[in-house]
Amino acid sequence: MPSKRYKKAVTLVDAKKAYPLQAAVELLAKFPKAKFNETVDLAFRLGVDPKQSDQMVRGTVPLPHGSGKTVRVLVFAKPGNAADAAKAVGAEYVGFEDLIKKCQEGWADFDVAVATPEAMGEVRKLGKVLGPRGLMPNPKTGTVTDDTAKAVKEVKAGRVEYKTDKAGNVHVPVGKAAFPVDQIAENARAVIEAVHKAKPASVKGVYIRSCTLSCTMSPPVRVDLKEFAAA
Repeated sequence: MPSKRYKKAVTLVDAKKAYPLQAAVELLAKFPKAKFNETVDLAFRLGVDPKQSDQMVRGTVPLPHGSGKTVRVLVFAKPGNAADAAKAVGAEYVGFEDLIKKCQEGWADFDVAVATPEAMGEVRKLGKVLGPRGLMPNPKTGTVTDDTAKAVKEVKAGRVEYKTDKAGNVHVPVGKAAFPVDQIAENARAVIEAVHKAKPASVKGVYIRSCTLSCTMSPPVRVDLKEFAAA
């Protein structure tokens, strides 16, 4: 059964209407608040065939105001400059064989994994362990790099990843409910623009079929994308 808070929020939304981004964020801010600081999410329904490798939409985007989430970063790197640099900028876990062994035993108490290209030869063995959890380092998302300091700093500053799921949808966190309205709007704008630009060349017809904004415990608000590049 929907909560009283959810029911009240539903009465504020016109389900048949798509709101300009700023108006959608302002409406979201009027919803009754949960007892915790909810995450604000953007959800896209894309006109792609996720079974086709050339229609996979994936990438990263830095949020201008961060995600509001404390990100725990693990760095796979052999002892040396890359490992030292990662430690210097605040990576929670830095190591090589010791961390690989720990992950093989089922440990995954981190949010993002970064690896040097040199380390990837061994880290690839963790594909079946980290892959299903979305924790595998990937060159496409900037998490396989010799510049570990840059990768760690970007992730901690609020760089988020977007990726189509099996149904062709994309879900991206764009901040916390306690953020000022303008900060949520600017974060959301950065993500929408990034997803627009990531349109695969092989996709025909409508690319972004719908876009909604919601909090963890709220109903969705449809976003009108006319102000952005034609979908």
